[in-house]
Amino acid sequence: MPTTGDTTVIIIDDHPLFRKGVADLIAMEPALRLVGEAADGESGVRLAQQTDPDLILLDLHMKGLDGLATLQRLRAADLDARIIMLTVSDNEEDVLAALRAGADGYLLKDMEPEDILASLHRVTQGRLVISEQLTELLARALRQDPRPPRIEDAELTPREDEILGLIARGYSNKLIARDLDLAVGTVKVHVKHILKKLHLKTRVEAAVWAINSRA
Repeated sequence: MPTTGDTTVIIIDDHPLFRKGVADLIAMEPALRLVGEAADGESGVRLAQQTDPDLILLDLHMKGLDGLATLQRLRAADLDARIIMLTVSDNEEDVLAALRAGADGYLLKDMEPEDILASLHRVTQGRLVISEQLTELLARALRQDPRPPRIEDAELTPREDEILGLIARGYSNKLIARDLDLAVGTVKVHVKHILKKLHLKTRVEAAVWAINSRA
């Protein structure tokens, strides 16, 4: 396991062989450093609180406390980690439930190892990650709900529109703050207002909506 990674990572997954495979992938990325593994949600939450990682890779379907409940517990613990679902499920309800519960990305386990590694590399850069085949699924789900038909109808301020553009590029709050020379807290307030105006719950939904609206 590398010791020079800037981004600390924990894995919460009940399949030991898959954890081993992901650990091997992480070892190939110098920017990442694995600091712990957990085989279930309960121990995963404890591990996250003990290690305070930058990134959590979380399976969705686990025995005991499942991935969605674990995600909710992690968010309730107010950890600053980015949480990426890494799962076999491409079910629309699972994807939407995870993203609306606060996941920062959603990757499928059947991705090629190099594609998973590339996605994790993007995470280290503060970027949003979601498996390509799920983007259309999410966009379709958003179209089924009432949304502002045009981006102009959302009545965003110029600053909010600017921040939405960066969200659509996959920027985290920290990256947006650095790019626009704002406090992270200020960015969080803007993002909250953007989501309210768009009647959306997550920045991932906002990113997909913005991309489709500007296409």
